[in-house]
Amino acid sequence: MSLSGIAQFLIGFTIGVALLVGGGVGAGYYFWTKLSAVPSRPTFSEEKPKPSPTAKKGGSTTASNSQSKSSTPIKLPAKELPPGAYKARINWAEGLILRDASGPDAARIGGVAFKQEVIVLQESDDQKWQKVRVADGDQEGWIKAGNIERINE
Repeated sequence: MSLSGIAQFLIGFTIGVALLVGGGVGAGYYFWTKLSAVPSRPTFSEEKPKPSPTAKKGGSTTASNSQSKSSTPIKLPAKELPPGAYKARINWAEGLILRDASGPDAARIGGVAFKQEVIVLQESDDQKWQKVRVADGDQEGWIKAGNIERINE
């Protein structure tokens, strides 16, 4: 074996190892960036805007009539809070899952969004779950405790 043959073998071996290491690092970087990206926030059916029941199809309204309706806010009477209940706001950035019972294995019945107001009705015996009612609706369910901040009103 000649000196040039040994040099060719070493250069080829080095280039082969460099290609394998470079490909492995590239593939690892690709998968790492895909796995470390924050997924988009889920949209629950309760969060989707509902069509206005007062909108007429094919009808026309005057500008002054529609302005007077939209400029006057409608105030609904405030519901009385049950004894021991208090208002709170969700502070978990992704929102929370509403469950039909306390516990991680309970069925999902909906969700509450970040900064949405809820009424805390009760806490579980182990203080790890809280039963809440959505403040602007009648949906009730259980959420993981520690993900809300009390609202002083």
